[in-house]
Amino acid sequence: MSSWWRSHGILLRTLYVLFLGQVVSFVLAVASFSSSFIADLGVDAPLTQSFFTYLSLALVYGSILLYRRQKLRISWYWYLFLGFVDVQGNYLVNKAYQYSSITSVTLLDCWTIPWVIILTWIFLGTRYSLWQFFGAALCIVGLGLVLLSDAGVGGGDGSRPLLGDILVIAGTLFFALSNVGEEFCVKKKDRVEVVTMIGIFGLLVSVCEISIMELKSLESVEWSTDIILGFVGYAVSTFLFYTIVPFLLQISGATWFNLSLLTSDMWAVVIRIFFYHQKVDWLYYISFAMVAVGLVIYSKTEKDPIPLPTLGDGNHNAEYQVLDEESTESRNETPAS
Repeated sequence: MSSWWRSHGILLRTLYVLFLGQVVSFVLAVASFSSSFIADLGVDAPLTQSFFTYLSLALVYGSILLYRRQKLRISWYWYLFLGFVDVQGNYLVNKAYQYSSITSVTLLDCWTIPWVIILTWIFLGTRYSLWQFFGAALCIVGLGLVLLSDAGVGGGDGSRPLLGDILVIAGTLFFALSNVGEEFCVKKKDRVEVVTMIGIFGLLVSVCEISIMELKSLESVEWSTDIILGFVGYAVSTFLFYTIVPFLLQISGATWFNLSLLTSDMWAVVIRIFFYHQKVDWLYYISFAMVAVGLVIYSKTEKDPIPLPTLGDGNHNAEYQVLDEESTESRNETPAS
């Protein structure tokens, strides 16, 4: 039995990582579909969508933190900053579904890559190879084709697709800020603490902004079973994403994670074709191919097995990519202690 396990262990582990990666990718696509579905029902409440995600994170991970009875290792105002930028990123991306199609949003959220490269280069002193720059540039060119299509060359879908695209790109900047900030926080700190505090401060920021920006919109909503199911689907899928990603990173690293998330764009295309019965412009397929090649080049030329620069690769919820470093460092520190 042991010899069989040794001979087939690598294959089984690879299959398990592939399966887990596709679960994460599918969950991300469900979150995107839920946001698009809510927008199609005429509900404009992007902050309220994220409210339930932060509430679930605060309750679940906060309970674990309370059980441990430990003091915060990082000052609260730093977590307030992370919660604020994370809420803005979710707001802008969810708002984009009011104006643009699900395929545009899911492809354009890959714009987080260049933002993270710029921020880590400036603030963390991270350096990249020419191949990594080439891969990132290829991704940007591919994403540019989405903008070209939504500008009318290929007949982009949505009421105001260019406005939606701008909102997504702005949202990815906030996600990149959140990613770099979390990288700094989790570097030798507690993963549960970081997730809990983002949930708590994200919840507080959401409540404040909802009271200012969304109360009238919520009052005008005629709640139905479909709308409630849309909100439930978004909350459950994003919570599962936050929960599963750390496990995937612990056993696979950033390369598999990036490639797995890339297939969420294809899930979005499938949803658009079979659920919305919409035709997908040919520029989307070229864009997807270029982004895929760019991400493969970028991932294959990373200098470290679990690199920090690829924090926000591919979707408005990749914040947890850095959490794997904490588990790696803790394993290295155990023998020394």
